Amino acid sequence: MNIMNLLGAMPGACAQGLIWGIMAIGVYITYKILDLADLTVDGTMATGGAVCVMMMLSGHSFGVSLLVSFIVGCLAGLVTGILHTGLGIPAILAGILTQLGLYSVNLRILDNKANQAINVDKYNLLVSLRYIKGVPFYKNTILVVAIIIAILVGVLYWFFGTELGSAIRATGSNNNMSRAQGINTNAMKVIGLVISNGIVAFASGLYAQYQGFADVNAGRGAIVIGLAAVIIADVIFGRIKGNFAFKLVSVSFGAIIYYIVLQIVMWLGLNSNDLKLLSAIIVAAFLAVPYLKSHYAPRKVVKKGDTKDA
Repeated sequence: MNIMNLLGAMPGACAQGLIWGIMAIGVYITYKILDLADLTVDGTMATGGAVCVMMMLSGHSFGVSLLVSFIVGCLAGLVTGILHTGLGIPAILAGILTQLGLYSVNLRILDNKANQAINVDKYNLLVSLRYIKGVPFYKNTILVVAIIIAILVGVLYWFFGTELGSAIRATGSNNNMSRAQGINTNAMKVIGLVISNGIVAFASGLYAQYQGFADVNAGRGAIVIGLAAVIIADVIFGRIKGNFAFKLVSVSFGAIIYYIVLQIVMWLGLNSNDLKLLSAIIVAAFLAVPYLKSHYAPRKVVKKGDTKDA
């Protein structure tokens, strides 16, 4: 096993982790802020890429294509929100229904094909696997995605500090109390789902450009990767006191750590067919850490007469 092969693969793992970090920020909004289990992302992670690639193949720029991907993702989140709040369907089931419907929609978008490729030599892409090495620094995928994350975090930090954003956060913190304070909690949930899935679809558009094709199955298991990034960030960076922006950035680092771990395990000889199983194990392990610490970690015993520091 050549260590140089591993080191050579790390820039690609970091770039991929950053792109999935954007997706994980979308998952963070529903999972942590709204306290909803939204499985729509498995569908929108394919929809955004399909829309972006087909738009670019039709002659549109990557900017317009990514914008349309974001809008379509917002519409998918809107459907889930209406199913949940308007029809009383539990959030997890509403997400599954939307995800199921999106599979057929994605096939239609892809012209009834399982995947559609886009050539980096013929089209002007914002990010690409080929833009990792041997390109001007301003075209480097890692730098470009890092700038996008910085802008996204800045916008979300501003938005969730507004009255509307604060109402969304309050809804996730205490739904009943928020309703008692006159907040339309159903509307807040819908808005949160719309924003979350829009961000996921945007990340999907970037990811489709990065890998050079859009696939109808691209989103399968996406929620697991998103949760892995959120949970890894919570376990590793949770004790560091930081503001909301720091939490969003830490989620991106969580995605990078996840992909670095995957790269190391594959370098050690893991069969690529076992990646989904490994992903599930990683999520389960990091979910179990807080529980195991609280139940089995040795606790400091305060003897009678001892005083705690003020």
